[in-house]
Amino acid sequence: MSARQLDWSDCPLVEVDERRLGGRPVIKGTRMAADDVVANHEYGVSAEVIAEQFGLSTALVNELLTYAERLHPVAHPA
Repeated sequence: MSARQLDWSDCPLVEVDERRLGGRPVIKGTRMAADDVVANHEYGVSAEVIAEQFGLSTALVNELLTYAERLHPVAHPA
């Protein structure tokens, strides 16, 4: 299962708005795709670096990765 197949519908940190990124799940209040955060982490990028690169808090990135980990064991939060 890839990050793009995760079901974000129950994640309170994520929203879907057809006007943003073609309806891809994004972190609330941003244009940052939730799947991209997970994909970067699965590629080996640390939560701290992801947060810095995308202008997010490390706590938010870790919360998102923890949610993803519950759905998909390959997404290992730091």
